[in-house]
Amino acid sequence: QVQLVESGGGWVQPGGSLRLSCAASGRAVSTMAMAWFRQAPGKEREFVAAIKRSSSGTSYRDSAKGRFTVSRDSGKNALYLRMNNLEPEDTAVYYCAAGLDNPITSSLPRASTYDHWGQGTQVTVSS
Repeated sequence: QVQLVESGGGWVQPGGSLRLSCAASGRAVSTMAMAWFRQAPGKEREFVAAIKRSSSGTSYRDSAKGRFTVSRDSGKNALYLRMNNLEPEDTAVYYCAAGLDNPITSSLPRASTYDHWGQGTQVTVSS
């Protein structure tokens, strides 16, 4: 059974940076497609970034391009999301997700691609 535990959230001022971590257990992160989603109050869960299994193929939502970087550390069996130049609109609960199949790139932003989800970590961007 795959388990995902997020950490690294918190409060940051606009323009600041955070690095989210997702510790995985039960399966190697290199064998799964992995992603970050987020959900703001009163809004639906939305895709942020993803990385394909066993490769460096990545996908980002438009607003994250150039500011966020998704990466994977096989030695630590963890997924990361480096977020720079944060904006108040980035305020949300961020969720880590893992998929057991090998999706095509166009499927990476779909929540249905992923079989396992973490509990989330809160990110608040405000002055």
